Amino acid sequence: QVQLVESGGGLVQAGGSLRLSCAASGSIFSINAMGWYRQAPGEQRELVAAITSGVRTNYADSVKGRFTISRDNAKNTVYLQMNSLKPEDTAVYYCNADITLRVLGRTNRDGYWGQGTQVTVSS
Repeated sequence: QVQLVESGGGLVQAGGSLRLSCAASGSIFSINAMGWYRQAPGEQRELVAAITSGVRTNYADSVKGRFTISRDNAKNTVYLQMNSLKPEDTAVYYCNADITLRVLGRTNRDGYWGQGTQVTVSS
């Protein structure tokens, strides 16, 4: 009943920029926190950045000063602007959202994941 669709990944040279987008759709009543995670081959999934409904943000130390998370509540969309990319940023990036659904008059809150988008940074 909820879909998170990511876009914007790709191949970029070190020092370049990419902008990821993640749009949520479905029987959404409200969206609470949203975030971006990444998983490199052989590594655990890690939090990159998160943003609350009140637009407080949190970043992994490795991306502070280079990445910026933002959201457009009218579009149910979260963005990740990635600048000064490094080869170690190479990973599959996943969108996550804490969403409250309303179905047949009842609400249900749960976490949802996107399908992932590949970001590759060449040296």
